[in-house]
Amino acid sequence: MLEVKDLQVYYGVIQAIKGVSFKVNEGEIIALIGANGAGKTTILHTITGLISPKQGEIIYSGLDLKKLPAHKIVSMGLAHVPEGRRVFSQLTVYENLLMGAYTRSDKNETEETLQHVFKRFPRLEERRGQMAGTLSGGEQQMLAMGRALMSKPSIILMDEPSMGLSPILVEEVFDIIKSINKSGTTVLLVEQNAKKALSIAHRAYVLETGNIVLEGNAKELMNDESVKKAYLGE
Repeated sequence: MLEVKDLQVYYGVIQAIKGVSFKVNEGEIIALIGANGAGKTTILHTITGLISPKQGEIIYSGLDLKKLPAHKIVSMGLAHVPEGRRVFSQLTVYENLLMGAYTRSDKNETEETLQHVFKRFPRLEERRGQMAGTLSGGEQQMLAMGRALMSKPSIILMDEPSMGLSPILVEEVFDIIKSINKSGTTVLLVEQNAKKALSIAHRAYVLETGNIVLEGNAKELMNDESVKKAYLGE
C-alpha cells in the first residue's frame, strides 16, 4: 500500500534520513520505533508532503507522492495525526472535525462519517460545542484522531499518540488505534512507548540516527535482546 525507497532528507547540510526503505501492507499496523531525534517524525512529515526529500521514492497506491502538495495527498486517502495533537484551539470540537473533512464534497457522507466519529469518541460528542483549546490532553488526542478519520483515510499516520498522557489514557488510545485498524484502516505508528507500540503492531522497524537498523515481526522484536535493552527498559 505504501512503500518508501531509499529516502534521504536533509535539514540544510545535515542529513536527517539516510536512505530509509520500508513497506506498509494494507490492513497492517506498522510501528516505527527509536529514540528521540532518530528521524521518525521527519519520515512522517516527508510522506505527507510537509518536507521535501533530497532523494528516494514514496509510492502510495502506485503513485510517487514526493512531487504532490500535502492537501492532494490527504485527498488520496492518507491522513496524519501530528505529534503534539495540533488541534485548532480557537475552534470548537465540531469545527475541528469539519476541518478534517475539507477535501470531501458530499455533505451527507461527511455527516455520516461525523456520526461514526462520535460513536467511536462519545466524549467528543458531549463536548462538540466546546473550544478545542479547553479540552484535556487526552480529549485533544481523541480530537486529533477523530479529525484525521473525518477524511475517511485508507491509511492513517500517527505521531506519538501517547505523548504526555496518563497510563489509563495511554491504554485507551492504544485500544482506539487497534479498533481503527480492525475497522479496515491501515496504521503507520510512530511511538516512543516502544513496548505499547510493539504490543499492537504486526511488524516494526527500529530507527537509529536516520537509519533502519532492525525490522521484523513486532512480537519477535519485543523479545530481541538489543531492543529490550535499548527501548523496553529490560
